[in-house]
Amino acid sequence: MRRSDPVSAVRGYLVNPGERRLRAPWRIGLWILLAGFGSVVLTLLFAAVPAPAGETGVVAALYALTELGWGFLAMGAAGLGVGYLLDRRTLADFGLGLDGQWWRDAAFGVALGLGLPTVVLAGQVAVGWTAVTSVLPATTGGTFGLASTGAVTGLALLIPFFVVQASVEEILVRGYLLTNLAEGAAGAIGKTASTAAATVLTGALFGVLHWTNPSATLLSVTNITLYGFLLGACYVLTGRLGIACGFHVAWNYGLSLWDFPVSGLDTGVALVGTEATGPELVTGGSFGPEGGLVALPLLAVGAGAIYWWVRREYGRVEVLDSIAVPDLRITTRGGE
Repeated sequence: MRRSDPVSAVRGYLVNPGERRLRAPWRIGLWILLAGFGSVVLTLLFAAVPAPAGETGVVAALYALTELGWGFLAMGAAGLGVGYLLDRRTLADFGLGLDGQWWRDAAFGVALGLGLPTVVLAGQVAVGWTAVTSVLPATTGGTFGLASTGAVTGLALLIPFFVVQASVEEILVRGYLLTNLAEGAAGAIGKTASTAAATVLTGALFGVLHWTNPSATLLSVTNITLYGFLLGACYVLTGRLGIACGFHVAWNYGLSLWDFPVSGLDTGVALVGTEATGPELVTGGSFGPEGGLVALPLLAVGAGAIYWWVRREYGRVEVLDSIAVPDLRITTRGGE
């Protein structure tokens, strides 16, 4: 009887011979190591120079936002770059096929992300749980270094920051990690089940990643986990990150517009000044709406709106098996 070659056995365990790339568990592990290292290197090499001593206003705010934003940009560049090389996928297979439908999805996501915080404001003002104290209030500093910029200028400066921050989180958590988890488990439990499981796992990770935010509670982590499921659904029902990116960017920005904390962070600028007066269990208190029970009916409204949009634009609402099937940009042996 012929004995198997141990080297070939190990190679087959690590590498998919038909695709000529590492199998999913090894890709994910190596991606975490290399992308983490790469983001640290990029951050150190191109870290923003501190604002000149005594500088205030827009210049100081730009320096502060650039320092914050560069970390996210470095993570995104390193994560997507390493993933592109390791996975041998097309960019569209990470949810980044920037066609016309992608941008229509993104526009819908933006409308939904701005609309839901507005519903929160209107509802809580109506029942007396939030008081509007001023219009275009003076900036208060906050987490983002926007003190003394003026409300309008500060809000304008926040747009590119949230575009980078939220989009990078979607690309890494949903575009890369969810895709690879779905593919990796497809052989064992099937494509649909693996994609659903990957959506749940990455949603839970999304919630845990916010555990260290200021004023975080078990309820806030639970709520953000549920919103992570919703963002994952946006991806696995469409194959595109358009809705998820648009919603995530606009949600963060919409909270800032109405002076709500963004996951426990005070941006320091707002279109109107507000003061929460209702029970923290409902309003979320210093964590913002994501930390209160008010997040749950918003989740239901958001899910219903997304269901309507996907059915309208795609003709069906179903988990796409294609999420778990790689679209490789380099020909495999089977195609040679």
